[in-house]
Amino acid sequence: MTGLLYWTFWASLLLLAYVFVGYPAVIWLLARLSPLPIRKREQYPSVSVIIVVHDAGRCIQAKLANLDTLNYPPEQIEIIVACDGCTDSTARLVRGCGDPRVRLLEFPERRGKAACLNDAVAAARGKVLLLTDARQKLAPLALRELVANLADPLVGAASGELLLSDAETGFALGVDAYWHYEKLIRRSESACGSTIGVTGAIYAMHRDLFQPLPPGTVLDDVLVPMRVAARGYRVVFEPRALAWDRVTQQPVEERQRKIRTLAGNCQLIQLAPWLLSPVKNPLWLRFVSHKLLRLLAPWLLLALAVTSARLATDRLACAITLALLLAGGSLVLLGQWLPPLGRWLPVRLSVAFFYLNLFAAQALLAFARNRRLHLW
Repeated sequence: MTGLLYWTFWASLLLLAYVFVGYPAVIWLLARLSPLPIRKREQYPSVSVIIVVHDAGRCIQAKLANLDTLNYPPEQIEIIVACDGCTDSTARLVRGCGDPRVRLLEFPERRGKAACLNDAVAAARGKVLLLTDARQKLAPLALRELVANLADPLVGAASGELLLSDAETGFALGVDAYWHYEKLIRRSESACGSTIGVTGAIYAMHRDLFQPLPPGTVLDDVLVPMRVAARGYRVVFEPRALAWDRVTQQPVEERQRKIRTLAGNCQLIQLAPWLLSPVKNPLWLRFVSHKLLRLLAPWLLLALAVTSARLATDRLACAITLALLLAGGSLVLLGQWLPPLGRWLPVRLSVAFFYLNLFAAQALLAFARNRRLHLW
């Protein structure tokens, strides 16, 4: 029994080390030693900007005004706003915007983002699609930078960079730090091949590479680029194509969105089982390392805690690990009891790590109980 526990301890520890340190380090090193250049070139093909919304009356006018600031020939841009069962003023505001480039697709019944996205792309006339959300603000150069990447015949899609602003709490600062870590991985993946996902708030792709999504798809920003990569094209990260969003300040604000997103990874396997095949998925190792093993991380942490506690008196490595886990847990509690200390780097990183793994565990349980995820 002790031997099995010790084996479980090391297996959990090594897998966790690989997920959070090993894979990022390897992909970063590969990007430095064997980079694949992108042959960017300034070009101005026709672009269809796609925005799928549900009750976005509070932000749609600001979004349309923001799109008007894009440093791109305006005659080459059309804007399609797909209203998914909107019950507020969104459709009226879009109709009254006064911009002849804006087209409204109004769907009276709520069908979900994936279904509306399929219809919007089918109606698009541009050679390039720019997919964005209603809430985020785009930099004037964003579209031009993304499209320049698509001039490379090996590039099928390009993701922009989302910047989080207004971090006021320790939790928000921790989430922002995690997002910087995540973008480092994506930037490294792009530099040596392809990323396995894009930023849903801002990405561009060749229209003829888009394939209709299964109804109810949650992570279109993962399935779409994975399909592009499966057809032999690169999916790259463009750090000069910027978008801004406000970071969530408290765990309760982030919980529902994060659980739905993480459960979407489970749904991906259900919708596209070919992603698990090393033969059919050219990014299989990256997909497993970057996405799937992240879902196992909370359970690996649980196994590590149990085994290290059981073996702490017999094995020095287990005793040290248990002490580190207890120290991390103490920092999380400290951040809860004394909010002013939540801005201290060790505290905010521990809090963010704890909640992100808690949400991952809850997401797996939520998907196991009910595989019909919400439309939005």
